Amino acid sequence: MALTQNEFAFVSGLVRREAAIVLESGKEYLVEARLLPLARRTGTVSVSEFVARAQRERVLADQIVDALTTNETSWLRDREPFTAFTDSVVPDLAERRGPQHKLRIWSAACSSGQEPYSLAMLLEESVRAGKYEIVATDISTEMIERAKAGRYSQLEVNRGLPVPMLVRYFDRVGTEWQVAEALRRNISFQKVNLAAPLPQMAPFDVVFLRNVLIYFDLETKRSVLRRIRSLMRPDGWLFLGAAETTIGIDDGFERVVAGRASAYRPRAATTAPVGATRKG
Repeated sequence: MALTQNEFAFVSGLVRREAAIVLESGKEYLVEARLLPLARRTGTVSVSEFVARAQRERVLADQIVDALTTNETSWLRDREPFTAFTDSVVPDLAERRGPQHKLRIWSAACSSGQEPYSLAMLLEESVRAGKYEIVATDISTEMIERAKAGRYSQLEVNRGLPVPMLVRYFDRVGTEWQVAEALRRNISFQKVNLAAPLPQMAPFDVVFLRNVLIYFDLETKRSVLRRIRSLMRPDGWLFLGAAETTIGIDDGFERVVAGRASAYRPRAATTAPVGATRKG
């Protein structure tokens, strides 16, 4: 049975209120597809009955928010930002901070962990080995637990993970692959809602906030970018998704080209490194 208008209004209102994600009319099919497994898992006959229960039981409402948070990810996703990170950003920060500085990197909306682990592998293969810490956050409790566990199926490691990295940084556990402890020790995971007040954290050198802003309305984008900028070092780096920008949203950032990728820096960072140029 299809969701009624009132049921969809409840779900879309809940997700917007809790996670600032906008579900416009026409997304009913998406809501039904995401909630059907939850309904079956809780022994509920239909999605409509599950939504009715969620209106009474807070724990089910939390599960709805988790289910409707997009968790599409892969290793070294859209490779160019990672290339820019290793070829332009890391050398720039090493020159500015000195070789002994411990880089602080935030992987926001980390999903099941492929992004922070990808960054860690790249850093381990550079001169920065061991001289970094990565904070990985997501709004989904389920995703944070999965990322923290660091265990992936063969299908998951096949999505973009180079074989040499798989061999070097993973251990085979039955039919799955476990991220090696040596890689995990520099990464911490915590639940964070980007659309809510952020926890106190030390300033970051680099922030990866990719493919997140596209789900927010304009005012939420502005507030998220403002809060992110307040947690960045003045000469830090911000990476967004290919379809995202700070232009026309937060004038506190300027866009620069790093290799074949675009990145954003607080406007106080007026000196671009070799291979990076301003772009508006």
